[in-house]
Amino acid sequence: MSLIHRTTMKPTKLELLTDWLPTRSWYRGGAGRPSLAKAGGFRLDDPAGDVGIEFMVAADGLTAYHVPLTYRGNPLAEIGDALIGTSEHEVLGLRWIYDGTR
Repeated sequence: MSLIHRTTMKPTKLELLTDWLPTRSWYRGGAGRPSLAKAGGFRLDDPAGDVGIEFMVAADGLTAYHVPLTYRGNPLAEIGDALIGTSEHEVLGLRWIYDGTR
């Protein structure tokens, strides 16, 4: 069973995605930063507790993006180019957030 912490992350996942999404070839927004809102999603449990896995749907107006994310307590050098950003979790500390497709 997952342990879900009711806490904050700074910057938030949506803030990180706001900067990252426009750098993707499949991004359909125009010039400027998207205005994202969480439209849904779900998490999967890692029995070992090493990786957080989330499938988020982030909407920018009428366009929705399904974005798989992974969170880790340590950076992964071998897929560093998949890094979306880092965020400070109030309970778990610094998290490295990656493009879950990578």
